[in-house]
Amino acid sequence: MWPRWCGMQAGRLLSKNPLHDIFLIESAKFFRDRRFVYINFQALGCRLNEAELETWANQFMQLGHQVTTDAGEADVVVFNSCAVTAQADRKSRQHIGRLQRRNPRARLVVTGCHASLNAEAVKAYLGVDLVVDNQQKEGLVDQALQLLGGEDEIAASESAALTGSLNPLLLRGRHRGFIKIQDGCRYRCTYCIVTIARGEERSRSETEILAEINRLHRQGVQEIALTGVHVGGYGSDIDSGLYRLLNEILEHSEIPRIRLASVEPWDLPPEFFRLFDNPRLMPHMHLPIQSGCDTVLRRMARRCKTAEFERLVDKARTAIPRFNVTTDLIAGFPGETEREWRQSMDFVARTGFGHIHIFPFSARAGTKAARLPGQVDGATKKARSREMHALAVELKHRELLQHIGARVEVLWEQQVNSDAGQWIGYTPHYHKILSLNSDIQASSISEVDVDAISEDGARLVNHASLARIALADIGRYVG
Repeated sequence: MWPRWCGMQAGRLLSKNPLHDIFLIESAKFFRDRRFVYINFQALGCRLNEAELETWANQFMQLGHQVTTDAGEADVVVFNSCAVTAQADRKSRQHIGRLQRRNPRARLVVTGCHASLNAEAVKAYLGVDLVVDNQQKEGLVDQALQLLGGEDEIAASESAALTGSLNPLLLRGRHRGFIKIQDGCRYRCTYCIVTIARGEERSRSETEILAEINRLHRQGVQEIALTGVHVGGYGSDIDSGLYRLLNEILEHSEIPRIRLASVEPWDLPPEFFRLFDNPRLMPHMHLPIQSGCDTVLRRMARRCKTAEFERLVDKARTAIPRFNVTTDLIAGFPGETEREWRQSMDFVARTGFGHIHIFPFSARAGTKAARLPGQVDGATKKARSREMHALAVELKHRELLQHIGARVEVLWEQQVNSDAGQWIGYTPHYHKILSLNSDIQASSISEVDVDAISEDGARLVNHASLARIALADIGRYVG
């Protein structure tokens, strides 16, 4: 059997990306005349969900099976669901329905927070063959393949040479590896359903994490991001810590770029930002504040006050030039008065953020916040969200202005327009940048000048002539 995505003519490569071409050629050699299962992966929600998909994709490939980006041709579809908000719950239900209609013959495996919180209901959804609780995710691959008991399997030992040099991220159009370092959270913020869905903290060993990072680097990945439910709590159960883990990664790996996913601001030791003296650690952190008002933070059971958060941000910006801090913020938390909202707006304006994820409060059954008095009406939540969005746009423009005239290294991720040679990539500060250069290759890192900001104010531009480019011309790659 010849892999469907390996359709190539002798002597001709399919793309300008040499890593992708190597993947196609070597996979074609390996899989010729062999039987395997096509696996498609889908996810909603957090980076942790994406990291888990990458792990499963690699495990399936080690068994000789094939990852496909087309759910319609898959034998098995794995969906990692989300339940962080009521909207995410609804989207998860809708996505399961779309997957079933797209390929009713495929075996559909559903996992993630929506599946864990609503296991019996999800089992009853049309087309769902298997529900895997978050606590049993380590066995997902074996359980999924048991659904196809009649399939011939390829031994892991036969495919070792292949999986040691190839990266399933390429098939999924991804160029940054998400590394799951831990799961679960020991804290109980009153609004959070994820800590209930994910359970207690469980950290991966430093050895296991380092092995995964080095494997990805050998496969051509240039950047990784450490992710988890409570990243800052890494090591609480294994006598380690995030600071120590980062030191180990910097010392025992050579991957060029290292990032951190969302980190709670109360977890960082005083010496933490010394790590950023190493240029491989990217000068950006996502530090969720959730509210800029201390009385609201108390009702949320957050462990950081606004003054402490400001000191942390000042420390980062003092230690690292133009350090980019992004955050999360909830609008309309129960009991939030107009005065408290004004305090939050003032705090955000004073602190400044490179980007803000803004969520109208979503009451989640099973959380304390859903039972708090003073629930804010929908119209007020929407109005406050719009006001914060307007401020966030202004702050992002101010952040981007700092980089005009700088020369930056960019990890290039997507070609927007192959005819014009337009590319989208990320700077070390995690800003999207648009460039016009037909010589760029996906997954490569190169230096460019920052010449302007795009007309919509959302990204940097390498060639000033691109600043007025219509958003329709660059489509989904700039979302």
